[in-house]
Amino acid sequence: MSKKAAKKKLTHFDDAGNAIMVDVSAKAATPREAVAKGSVYMEAATLKLIKARKVKKGDVLAVAQLAGIQAAKRTPDMIPLCHPIALTSVKVDLALDVKAKAVRITATCKVTGQTGVEMEALTAVSAAALTVYDMCKAADRGMRISDIRLVKKSGGKSGTFEQK
Repeated sequence: MSKKAAKKKLTHFDDAGNAIMVDVSAKAATPREAVAKGSVYMEAATLKLIKARKVKKGDVLAVAQLAGIQAAKRTPDMIPLCHPIALTSVKVDLALDVKAKAVRITATCKVTGQTGVEMEALTAVSAAALTVYDMCKAADRGMRISDIRLVKKSGGKSGTFEQK
């Protein structure tokens, strides 16, 4: 562990170890954005069903997109110490990757506020991935949800974070 990492303190606990919601009242409201990604890997036949819109439950990509958007809006209801924020934009994109036999999911969330939107973007990807699984599980119970991660964050005191 680096010296910098050793000096960092978890923000959701007080000095006595009690869980707390971080006080952001002194922070300035600034534009903030977060992008998260993830994948659902499956059999080629399952991907073909999704592409042809032949899944019995309906249009998998459209329903998963709506699930992701709704989940971003409901993040503080699911993540106990997450601040309720007034999202200004939520975009969830799903793309078929035939070579990898996967549905690739990207969520972008924006806000002008006192705290970031990383959790909203990650929650959007997670819910979209779970929806793909739910809608296709009758055809393919071996699907694998993987690689859910934050790929970009901007705004706020900590500045920009980016990873590939």
